[in-house]
Amino acid sequence: MQNKELVSLGFDEATLSEAARFPQWQPARISEQHRDLYRVLTPDGEYPARLSGALAYELRERGDFPAVGDFVLIDPPLPPDDPGLPDALSIRLVLPRRSVFARKAAGRDQTRQVVAANADAVFLCMALGENYNLARLERFLTVAWDSGATPVVVLTKADLCPDVEERVAEAQLAAPGCDVVATSSVTTGGYDALLPHLACGQTAALLGSSGVGKSTMINGLAGKALLATKETRRDEKGRHTTTSRQLIRLDSGAMMIDTPGMRELQLDHGDVSKSFADIEALAKRCRFADCRHDREPGCAVRDAIEEGELSAERFESYQKLAAELAYVGLDSRSLEQEKIKRMFGGMGEMKQAMRYVKEKNKRR
Repeated sequence: MQNKELVSLGFDEATLSEAARFPQWQPARISEQHRDLYRVLTPDGEYPARLSGALAYELRERGDFPAVGDFVLIDPPLPPDDPGLPDALSIRLVLPRRSVFARKAAGRDQTRQVVAANADAVFLCMALGENYNLARLERFLTVAWDSGATPVVVLTKADLCPDVEERVAEAQLAAPGCDVVATSSVTTGGYDALLPHLACGQTAALLGSSGVGKSTMINGLAGKALLATKETRRDEKGRHTTTSRQLIRLDSGAMMIDTPGMRELQLDHGDVSKSFADIEALAKRCRFADCRHDREPGCAVRDAIEEGELSAERFESYQKLAAELAYVGLDSRSLEQEKIKRMFGGMGEMKQAMRYVKEKNKRR
């Protein structure tokens, strides 16, 4: 019976098998996080929890700490009338993640910050108004495809847009291989198209800027007001309603991770091969395998731009994100070498690269 209840919390066969190795502890799922205090869902109910001292000592990186959506093992809760009942249960172990959407933390910290863990789908929400930005969508898709979850593009506030079909078509070009759904909280239009990603035991994480209607969408899918919402400002900039990440269970048995609006998404990882699958396919048709799509003859990418099959803006976005991902995690020396490689190509142009380095050293 417990396994069935754990499956309803999102546990799959692999996670259940891993949890079974530690029968002294009870499986649970992180539903909320507030600094060092968590809330966990179990088949028996929801409880406050903290990291055990041993686990806190073992975890080195910020991205390894439990995040909303994580499957964990905890001490079994005591009966409510037990005089030894602690104020919070101890989290003993974080089980392996099957998907993770992470970014670099904002500011100088630059550590890895997990936004949502173990989601089956990632709803990338973008309002049809001033928030509509294809370059931002491409950036989110690059991380989403690499997260292990299935990206779904959700264009909200369709009732405020006079050219919804045109916007949907643009988003489909920017998100090859993804479902693109236009929704309206006023008419609840489009919600049915999201239901295949919200079966019992499935988890969807909602990501996007403030004010795009993530909390409103959860309320609409739930059929009741589970989360507080606010009106968008007159300039269409969002108001922060959600201030912390939380896992919400719908009556259908599906789960949704509501997240605060993100002003920026600094890349910690990503996959341009899927978010820009159209450009990657064109690149395979170039005459030279190491074509940089600049001035080389027989460049299929440049031909597609000149013929109007590919927008120059999309190609520039691809180049920018590919370069940014190439620099992730490099030390200063490796970073310099990668920049030279990207500017001058392979070994055949090493003389030009060395000339660049010498000139740069002279200016120091």
